[in-house]
Amino acid sequence: MSATFEVKPAPAPAASRAGETTARKPPRTSRRTQAGRSLRRHWQLYLLIVVPLAYFVIFKYIPIANAVIAFKDYSPVKGPWGSDWVGFKNFELFFQNPVFWTLVKNTFLLSVYTVLASFPIPIILAIALNEIRNGRFKKTVQLVTYAPYFISTVVVVSMTILVLSPRLGFVNDAIGLFGVPSVDFLGNPNYFRHIYVWSDVWQTTGYSAVIYLAALSGIDPALHESARIDGASRLQRIRHVDLPGIMPTAVIILVLGVGNIMSIGFEKAFLLQNPLNTQQSEIIATYVYKTGLLNADFSMATAIGLFNSVINLFLLLGVNFVAKRITGNGLWS
Repeated sequence: MSATFEVKPAPAPAASRAGETTARKPPRTSRRTQAGRSLRRHWQLYLLIVVPLAYFVIFKYIPIANAVIAFKDYSPVKGPWGSDWVGFKNFELFFQNPVFWTLVKNTFLLSVYTVLASFPIPIILAIALNEIRNGRFKKTVQLVTYAPYFISTVVVVSMTILVLSPRLGFVNDAIGLFGVPSVDFLGNPNYFRHIYVWSDVWQTTGYSAVIYLAALSGIDPALHESARIDGASRLQRIRHVDLPGIMPTAVIILVLGVGNIMSIGFEKAFLLQNPLNTQQSEIIATYVYKTGLLNADFSMATAIGLFNSVINLFLLLGVNFVAKRITGNGLWS
């Protein structure tokens, strides 16, 4: 009898049996390697952010450490870290100060007034400029409204004082033609907020409108064409195309404005201030200047500034949360 032996072929690899080819996975690169490649490829862009980054580190983040003097009885001889620790004593003294609520009220009312007046007017100006088809007239309006932004605050205040002067100001000359006696606008505390806010609106409206004009230029023209085909009027196109298009930008600017509601500018308030209108012109910023620099009470001034910054932080987070829930847009969306 002859024995037959059957030789079986060797089993093929699993990938071959399935009719697939095994692909080699690319080697994983570490984050450090990726960062190095990005740095070599885009070094010009990274170089551009060095100066702004250094500015924030040197003038914003490093000074935060010296805020510890708000909790100390600061002595220039001992320094911020060698001075005696007093805890929340400076905050308690500020809260018990009779002028505390006056400062908070004046700062809050002036800031809210400024935000309410300066927020919608640039939007209206930007939409109006966007609808103008006469190029020369449009550029003239932009120049006239944008130029005041480059005027120094000191010059603006000087112009305001001259214009509203009881003897030399043309405002009193104008109302005198109607038999109205001259009014000391800067000496009456009831006029201070109106003078501050509307001079600020005049100075910053043109600059703020540029931001909204940039947002309007990013709207797809096809949306306007479709609205025209559907028979939408100009006001309807503004309402249903332009306003929704600039809404994310407007929300961010509003959130930032409300977040700084307790940090209203010091320069204009201090320059417009006089002994007759301090009832409404004395705000937290001017009080910190007088306490810290004029009275050399650095611990108290730092405590007041730190309190103001904490309030701003909570306002910023709160308004951003509300805006995110209502509109879906926020600072970190």
